[in-house]
Amino acid sequence: MQEFEYINAKTVSEAVTLLDEKGDKARILAGGTDLIVQAREGRRTLDWMIDIKSIPEVNELSYDSNTGLTLGAAVPCYQIYADDAVCNAYPGLVDATIIIGGTAIQGRAGVGGNLCNASPAADCIPPLIVLNATCVIAGPNGEREIPSEDFCTAPGQTALEKGEMLVSIKIPAPQQNSRSYYLRFIPRNEMDIAVVGAGAAIVLDEAKQRIISARIALAAVAPTPLYAEEASALLADREISDTAIDEAAQAAQNIARPISDMRGTAEQRTHLVGVLTRRALNGAIQRVKDDAA
Repeated sequence: MQEFEYINAKTVSEAVTLLDEKGDKARILAGGTDLIVQAREGRRTLDWMIDIKSIPEVNELSYDSNTGLTLGAAVPCYQIYADDAVCNAYPGLVDATIIIGGTAIQGRAGVGGNLCNASPAADCIPPLIVLNATCVIAGPNGEREIPSEDFCTAPGQTALEKGEMLVSIKIPAPQQNSRSYYLRFIPRNEMDIAVVGAGAAIVLDEAKQRIISARIALAAVAPTPLYAEEASALLADREISDTAIDEAAQAAQNIARPISDMRGTAEQRTHLVGVLTRRALNGAIQRVKDDAA
């Protein structure tokens, strides 16, 4: 493994200063489940590894039914699904956190790291997109926020600029009669990378018969996770029906740009987009109806 200097940053400003000084030769260490492997295999060349786990802001996990969820960039997955209030408010996010690696990985890996690693197949990113999450970024010029769907710019690349770091993720409080859902397809349990992933969030009317609004997002079918904006818009103000859901699933298939690789062919992935989009939408709808039961 390459040599590097380990630095334990105590504040956001300290971490930002270090990142700004070293540029691409410095990397943030939170869970480390991706970074340490990449450094060991020589896929990341770095001089400094900046540990942020001592910074209070990146460890915040707080939920308020009026203002929503603040999820620090270093919060590990297990803390999310161990919080009953978060599980109830954001089931689609929980769907993703409980399938990332095994129990040991979930004790270290976090949603923030999954986002910053910017894999096209990342499981946590579609739930963030459908939940309308915002990324809070700190840098030399202060703090800024961007929508989660704009955070990943290419495989392994993000909207973070020189000296910037992800501090937290903010998710709005769920609307009344709303629920989310995420699922993925993998060829076998031993393979932990999605062939296709699909997330959906849905808001229904009081009668639970009409869709007020929906958001759909996809993983592993493009260079970045995709927000299926047109497919989502097709469901607005529609009666719940197989026809409406099929139209949205077809629109989601239309924006998919999958490749063929060892995990699946492009044709298979396109087909799976339709299947998983339907399941995600129906799963979110059923969760709303179950809440009312």
